[in-house]
Amino acid sequence: MRVGLIIYGNLETLTGGYLYDRILVERLREYGDEVEVISLPLRSYARSLSDNFSRSLLRRLCRSRFDVLLQDELCHPSLFRLNLRLKKRVGYPLMTIVHLLRGSESRPAWQNRFYRRVERNYLLSVNGIVCNSRTTRVAVEELMGAKPPSIVAYPAGDHLRPSITPEQMLARAQKDGPLRLLFLANVIPGKGPHVLIEALSQLPPESWHLTIVGSLTTAPDYVRSIRRQIAQHQLDSRVKMTGTVPNKEVAGHLAESDVLAVPSFYEAFGIASLEALGHGLPVIATSAGATHEIITHGREGFLVAPGDVGSIKKYVRELSENRERLREMSRAACERYSAHPTWAESISRIRAFMQTLVNA
Repeated sequence: MRVGLIIYGNLETLTGGYLYDRILVERLREYGDEVEVISLPLRSYARSLSDNFSRSLLRRLCRSRFDVLLQDELCHPSLFRLNLRLKKRVGYPLMTIVHLLRGSESRPAWQNRFYRRVERNYLLSVNGIVCNSRTTRVAVEELMGAKPPSIVAYPAGDHLRPSITPEQMLARAQKDGPLRLLFLANVIPGKGPHVLIEALSQLPPESWHLTIVGSLTTAPDYVRSIRRQIAQHQLDSRVKMTGTVPNKEVAGHLAESDVLAVPSFYEAFGIASLEALGHGLPVIATSAGATHEIITHGREGFLVAPGDVGSIKKYVRELSENRERLREMSRAACERYSAHPTWAESISRIRAFMQTLVNA
């Protein structure tokens, strides 16, 4: 097949959504498909709306000899009107990959009403939809008021090969010393590192250590507030911030940690949680979004309400003081990871869906 993929910016960007798109491109090429990545400039939402009236973009897409055109739903402000014009001029179907609906994020209701209207028009302009979770699929159907042709194709975690064995994972849980917590996400408000640090500040400092791995440049003002929070609680020796690291170093941090803690205010899936399960780490996350699809509360981890400092504190203390409980949850994490689809299985599912639209 000849496949186009529209994204914003650079495919190498270090987020879960770009990882999904990047692996999709790699796997389709392994199948022998031709894949052309079309990068639109990453600009403000308002400026992106003007792409709908871009004659050069429309001409480029009309001249392309695709069998199917994929679009990352992140690009919806640039395409919600342009797609309608495009469909009148080309014979190939349009598909979108939905990682997270913008209208699902936490912000003032009046703003989300606007975003939801634009997203709804965009979703109605495509022929098929790939969702990264059942939760995302339900959100899409509720927004559209219909059940469009769609599939759920989960992200996977097997792009990171664990550097320790299951036996070593279980033995790790029995080690003495502070509970080693890992926060694995870009340091932005929506991921909730300030909530985690507030909870930890209420525990004995010798009982835990936190490593924060993720971009420190995406939201610089917020990062400065996190540094002030750490200093205010005198936690400089207990919290380490590494910034962005290569994937092989991410695997190392997972191997050396006891628990993943990312109390996001909303998580459309949470690839970091799946990567953690693959390394035998219980996960402390929130109930907002799709994390419940891979974490059963009390089995592979704990799910708390967004912003619930008290519950995070409670569960960190429990795992710190009860290492047998930590060991049981580590075993459950490994089992849950083993049952999850691989990237090969998910991409195969997407490709089969693409072929049904091409042949329709």
